[in-house]
Amino acid sequence: MARKTAADDSSPLAPLTVAVGQEELLLDRAVAEVVAAARAGDPDTDVRELLPDALQPGTLAELTSPSLFAERKVVVVRQAQDLSADTVKDVKAYLAAPAEEITLVLLHAGGAKGKGLLDAARKSGAREVACAKLTKPADRLAFVRGEFRAAGRQASPAACEALVDALGSDLRELASAAAQLAADVEGAIDERVVARYYTGRAEASSFEIADRAVEGRPAEALEALRWALGTGVAPVLITSALAQGVRSIGKLASAPRTMRPGDLARELGMPPWKIDRVRQQMRNWSADGVSRALRAVAEADAAVKGAGADPAYALERAVVTIAQAARGR
Repeated sequence: MARKTAADDSSPLAPLTVAVGQEELLLDRAVAEVVAAARAGDPDTDVRELLPDALQPGTLAELTSPSLFAERKVVVVRQAQDLSADTVKDVKAYLAAPAEEITLVLLHAGGAKGKGLLDAARKSGAREVACAKLTKPADRLAFVRGEFRAAGRQASPAACEALVDALGSDLRELASAAAQLAADVEGAIDERVVARYYTGRAEASSFEIADRAVEGRPAEALEALRWALGTGVAPVLITSALAQGVRSIGKLASAPRTMRPGDLARELGMPPWKIDRVRQQMRNWSADGVSRALRAVAEADAAVKGAGADPAYALERAVVTIAQAARGR
């Protein structure tokens, strides 16, 4: 879960929340917490999410200007560390006199870039939420235990360890797996349950499907997909792996080619062995292909979560689209 810092116990409806870190799941949860709190008080709350290129000088003043209807508004600024100098001035000026009925949420990577804005937010008394990547196994174990507690369930320590061992470090996948086990399993959740759901399926794992798709091998990806669905792999885990595979292609493609391997690994949050594998996978990819593939994954994800009538068909269509994009089509 997105975690408040020890020094800050303010309400999600504080005038300013700053979420600091690079873990996408925790950043998304930090935003969702604020939006849920706002809409609990006013179901008609207007939510605006902006990237740096959409937040030009003067835009923030327009978004936070008083409304004739005194409506509540949540303004979310993603990648705040990338804001232009003029826009940073606008944000700092706003922090000195925040508007009523407005909740501003800044998502900041937490590094040296844009540190002046982060310092100003902290100085203004912002509510801060830590969203750093969980790089230590102990932290991921604590995350999994927290997911089960939030679902009102208990899992044995061995079960939590088995889940992390089976699924790795992707928090979205760990969260989805914990949610599925909590919903599907009656009685104790132990390592035997985890083994039945998530281990012994290396040949048809969600990551096997994703690897074959981003390599442009649709027949093999579809075969692995059908085998995985037939053996009970959760569709949401497959969309998560597909998204991670395509995002990895996009991240590496946009990274400076002159960066040293160690610096590149730290910048992208990937181990060196994965960077080598992604380099081999990305040969025929284009920026347009990455965009099309991400849209296909988003559509499949919505379908498997209830927006579509046939999750299996949605996954097959996404796999084919990704494989075509990987082959430069």
